[in-house]
Amino acid sequence: MFSVITCIRDDHDWRLVLAAAVVCLIGAMAAMLPLSRAQECDAARRKLWIGASAFAFGTGVWATHFIAMLAYDGGMPIGYQLGLTALSFLLSVIGSWAAILVASRNRGSFSRIQGGVLMALGIASMHLTGMQAIETQAEILYDPYMTATAVIAGALLSSIAFHAFFHLKGLRRLFASSITFVLAICALHFISMASITLLPDPGKEVPATVLDTSLLAAIVVVAAIALILVAIAVVFFESHLTDLRGLANASQEGLLILREGRIIDTNERFQGLSGWKLADLSGKAPSMVLTAVQGQNGPGETLLNTRNGREIAVEVNTSRIVYRGHNCDVLAVRDLTERRQAEEIIEHLAHHDVLTDLPNRSLFDKRMRQALQMAKGKNSEVALFYIDLDRFKTVNDIFGHAEGDRILCKVASILRRVADERDTIARLGGDEFAIIQAAGQQPAAAQKLAAAILDEFAAEMDMARDPTAVGVSLGIALYPADGSDPDEICNNADIALYRVKHGGRGKACFFNAEMDEATRARRQIESELRHAITRNQIHVSYQPVLDAQSGDISGYEALMRWNRPGHGLSEPDIFIPIAEESGSIVQLGEWVLQQACREAARWSDPLRIAVNVSPVQFMLPNLCERVEAILKETGLAPGRLEIEITEAALIRDRDRVMATLQRLRSLGVHIVMDDFGTGFSSLSNLRTFPFDKIKVDRSFTGMLEHDAAARSIVRAIIGLGHSLGMPVVTEGVETETQRQIVVEEGCAQVQGFLLGRPDVEPSIKLAAREGSLASTPQTDDPSMSWRRPTRLAGE
Repeated sequence: MFSVITCIRDDHDWRLVLAAAVVCLIGAMAAMLPLSRAQECDAARRKLWIGASAFAFGTGVWATHFIAMLAYDGGMPIGYQLGLTALSFLLSVIGSWAAILVASRNRGSFSRIQGGVLMALGIASMHLTGMQAIETQAEILYDPYMTATAVIAGALLSSIAFHAFFHLKGLRRLFASSITFVLAICALHFISMASITLLPDPGKEVPATVLDTSLLAAIVVVAAIALILVAIAVVFFESHLTDLRGLANASQEGLLILREGRIIDTNERFQGLSGWKLADLSGKAPSMVLTAVQGQNGPGETLLNTRNGREIAVEVNTSRIVYRGHNCDVLAVRDLTERRQAEEIIEHLAHHDVLTDLPNRSLFDKRMRQALQMAKGKNSEVALFYIDLDRFKTVNDIFGHAEGDRILCKVASILRRVADERDTIARLGGDEFAIIQAAGQQPAAAQKLAAAILDEFAAEMDMARDPTAVGVSLGIALYPADGSDPDEICNNADIALYRVKHGGRGKACFFNAEMDEATRARRQIESELRHAITRNQIHVSYQPVLDAQSGDISGYEALMRWNRPGHGLSEPDIFIPIAEESGSIVQLGEWVLQQACREAARWSDPLRIAVNVSPVQFMLPNLCERVEAILKETGLAPGRLEIEITEAALIRDRDRVMATLQRLRSLGVHIVMDDFGTGFSSLSNLRTFPFDKIKVDRSFTGMLEHDAAARSIVRAIIGLGHSLGMPVVTEGVETETQRQIVVEEGCAQVQGFLLGRPDVEPSIKLAAREGSLASTPQTDDPSMSWRRPTRLAGE
């Protein structure tokens, strides 16, 4: 041992010794990396990787030897034979190849020992051949015992290096085997160098063709550079593989690599998804973690068994690739949890109302069919509730849609609270709700639920304390008493609800046959109204509007009348609401406006004509254009037309209606607020839009003689009109006492049966009384005539 150390210390340049050790380490590591790949490949590719490993290892051993020889100082010039130097290189590579090939055989420790012995013999043969290549004026003597010791040390360390390589994993394998091989090479070389003795022989001739040390140094540098390049290439390849693994780990799919039906690798996504580590899965069948695996025909869904015992729904897609030199199966595992959740959410949204989370009409129809089918099989009964909110549209328009949404959610909460868990509560749209009561003895169960709903609304929705509170109306139909199929039951529940809404609201009503008759009658009216104009059943009557002081006629109001076949003259209060609900009021209203303008244009006196316009007509985007066209068509001056509007039109879409009124005003048309005092926001409407005239509702006029409060209201309205500069018309004057009261209060104009009934020929009744109406004797005769007619132009 001391002789080896002394040899290195005294006979070698330690800087070149260190360089030899570095080259040796690079060569060993450059050999171990391709050898690692060789273990993962099939037989054909394994030979290529073993060859690359042997070349890197042999080159490293040879370069280490000759760098160390350059570091050796024997006290005399040294040269090298070219042939033996080249042969030493070949012996180094061939010996490395044989050793690695034998050690790679799967025969356990015996193969590693055999490989270590062959590696030592290969290094020794390279070393001895390299020594024989020395040309100098000296004779080289070997110590056979030291040489044998060097070979044994090399064989032992090489066997340990092979053992470390084939039993360790990862970086431990790389560094442990590489460092041990460096020790084996250095031990064999320097122990051998310590065993030689150079005997000077001045008479020995040195051939002229020998390599001098400078040329050998250049060759060694080239070999070392080649070795370093090989190492860099291997590192680059390893980095490339690392990048590919990083790419696989970045995948949103878990990847399982199978060789011959066994797991050999996974990416991090699969490990994170399943909770299993690669060490737990390596060598196991995929059935350990997957319930079933779909073949290569396409993706299939299965369950992933996680380490903590959960089961996750996954989609598995199978493909084949070449991995580590073998044909392998790749299972791409995609977590379906989020997709399933998204599908469940979409499914839920498709059948539930977004705002209240109640079943929507689609799910309601399905539940209704199911309930009737079950009831038919069990010979039981089903109750269907149709629910409508009272005042909801008003609250929604006044307080805004956000408040309306809050009310709807509160209503849904109330219905959930009072209904049974087995009942289906649905929101059909807008403020319409429904309940399917499939359990209980009917009609007692329906009566109990209806009473509970009304009581809960009374407690939660107190309109006296909360201006946003709404009421509720219920229409109820029973199966099989009120129908045999879903459509019939729903239709009859709707009929019952219609009865409540038009009979006082805030109640519950069960369907009966009389309601069916009433509904058929209503629908008959709707049908007849659609054809009333073409059948000449509609006509216009004109009621005079008189100046309250002078008694002169200042204008007329056009009133629509329907002479319905088989029923005589129908009251507007009966058919106008139906016309508005069915939409036929649009056609009827335009026809009345056209007839009234045409009639007024024929009068010799430029009196004004007032025409009521329905709130439904104000929803038309072209209302202003139609009014303008009718005025041009009939030749009536716009200033002679008064459009009467009720506050119901302002409630529906206030901004839109106000814009329409402004456009009508710009045409020159006068705007009159009809039925003033009955709306929710009359004063606000007067502030927002400067009306040309306001009309006191007839309901106040009828109570003037007996109700002091009504008289105070009329007085306040007339005073308000005076302060705003608006004429006030009191309609519904039917007695002389009523006329005298409104005249005393300062009303500008009056209208009513006392002063003139509506007539289809206003030209006959156009007259003005001589003198003041105040001098007219009191009379209750509504058919009184006027004494001074006004003739038509041309008469």
